[in-house]
Amino acid sequence: MISVNDLRNGMTIEMDGTVYQVIEFLHVKPGKGAAFVRTKLKNVLTGATIETTFRAGEKVPQANVDRREYQFLYADQGVWVFMNNETYEQIELTRDQIGDAPNFLLENMTVQIASWNGQIIGVDLPNTVELKVVETEPGFKGDTATGTYKPAKLETGYVVQVPLFVNNGDVIKVDTRTGEYLSRA
Repeated sequence: MISVNDLRNGMTIEMDGTVYQVIEFLHVKPGKGAAFVRTKLKNVLTGATIETTFRAGEKVPQANVDRREYQFLYADQGVWVFMNNETYEQIELTRDQIGDAPNFLLENMTVQIASWNGQIIGVDLPNTVELKVVETEPGFKGDTATGTYKPAKLETGYVVQVPLFVNNGDVIKVDTRTGEYLSRA
């Protein structure tokens, strides 16, 4: 059990027989009355978000989420195959289980797979990945001064907005949390 005063973004708690991840939290001390904690929680199993208010100091059970390193092997007909780095056991995950991860997954990439009570609840990617641009319009000389962007298709098939100076074959860094271009690698 942890106090709601200790909640932080990304923490997981158990409520109503399911697991929730803290997206936002705010400690509120009104001038009159007792303090409370306003939270925005995401149901990890269904993806639904709820807003809940707790009294300050209230205790909630912390979810025991197990994270293990896996290596992405390949994707085949809507199934993504991962191998446990310790036991070499292979598991197959569906699109519902991995969410937006296929936009950034490359073969042999190491990821963390989170499970709760033996049920897989998600794939945690590194915060940034380096991907190759396979298709984009060429930039023109002198276009670098403006803050305009153009679409670029990456080797995973994901399309991201990049500055005009990025060309085919360039390797770029992409933020996996937001899906945005960060820099050239």
